[in-house]
Amino acid sequence: MTQIYQQTRSAIEELVEKANIKPGNIVVVGCSTSEVLGSKIGTNSNPDTAKEMFAALQDFAGEKGFYLAIQCCEHLNRAVITERAALPGAETVNVVPQPKAGGSLATAAYAAFQDPIAVEEIRADAGLDIGLTLIGMHLKKVAVPVRLENNRIGEALVVAARTRPKFIGGSRAVYDETLL
Repeated sequence: MTQIYQQTRSAIEELVEKANIKPGNIVVVGCSTSEVLGSKIGTNSNPDTAKEMFAALQDFAGEKGFYLAIQCCEHLNRAVITERAALPGAETVNVVPQPKAGGSLATAAYAAFQDPIAVEEIRADAGLDIGLTLIGMHLKKVAVPVRLENNRIGEALVVAARTRPKFIGGSRAVYDETLL
């Protein structure tokens, strides 16, 4: 395995464990392959790096039964590419990502998914942000930071989050500890 594959695999494994991701959950991933390669975001999109990273993500998602949602870059308003099965009945948009218009990871996902769709937004259960691509808009409320030991892929910083249900009811409320 290459170093990029292994680092990507380690990051997604750690997030899934710490966030308690279950089969059928959705994990959103935003990625700048430029940042992974040590360049400024948006300046050095690399399809080969993206394919290696997507293979690691997809291999692990297949083993654990969760869905991947890959965020496109700002040129596509951060639309998301996922499997149709992840969002039955979703309102889709018509776009096919490209390395310089959508990003290399979204392009790799679109090519590799069995039945890819593009949507404008999603409410994922957890997420990986590789290279500070701002995935927060695609997470359910309430997002909680997940500190990863495996917080670098190539030269890119990796930030992670999980979600939890909102607390309601005030000081007398009793909460289900398993949902925290």
